[in-house]
Amino acid sequence: MSAAVCPKCGVAVVPGYVKCPKCHTVLPVARAAKVAAGGTAMGGQGTPVAAFVVGGAVALGIVLFFALRKSSSEAAAPPDGGDGVEQSDPAGSAATDPTATPDDPATTPGSPAGPGSVEAITALDRSLKKERLWGKVEVVGTRVEIRTTYCADPAMTTVLDAAGAALKEAGLTRLRCMEQSGAVVFERDL
Repeated sequence: MSAAVCPKCGVAVVPGYVKCPKCHTVLPVARAAKVAAGGTAMGGQGTPVAAFVVGGAVALGIVLFFALRKSSSEAAAPPDGGDGVEQSDPAGSAATDPTATPDDPATTPGSPAGPGSVEAITALDRSLKKERLWGKVEVVGTRVEIRTTYCADPAMTTVLDAAGAALKEAGLTRLRCMEQSGAVVFERDL
């Protein structure tokens, strides 16, 4: 830092003083020299429009990605009733057997046992989700299969006991609870 000199008494004054410390004369204000921008310094060029355009394009891309992903996953979902309740057909469907008619329940082994089985399975699935016992509920013939990691949870027994009468009334005879790996934890009659 260079020191300024008082114009009246000639004393060296540190920059920043308004008055001379010896004679108390008001010092002239020194104008700062204009420094040319160089290196990484940016001169007064205004707002960086390109940065806003790129940021907006990235944000729009993210929004479109999630919007299109959601609509394509809804379109690709199988028409199983929408509640995650599936009716599996391990022995094959009636469409692969040329002698079977789709209206004959005896020829479709994956068909539910009774007319109210879809409603009973849907109610069971909702009850399991309400108790946070997440899993997959399927009907295989006259058997209900539940794939979940919560088979040993005490709340599972309570939910299954409450839904047992509706499942039996729908014509389902057995209930099997399995781990995600396929290992049977328990199986019981309804």
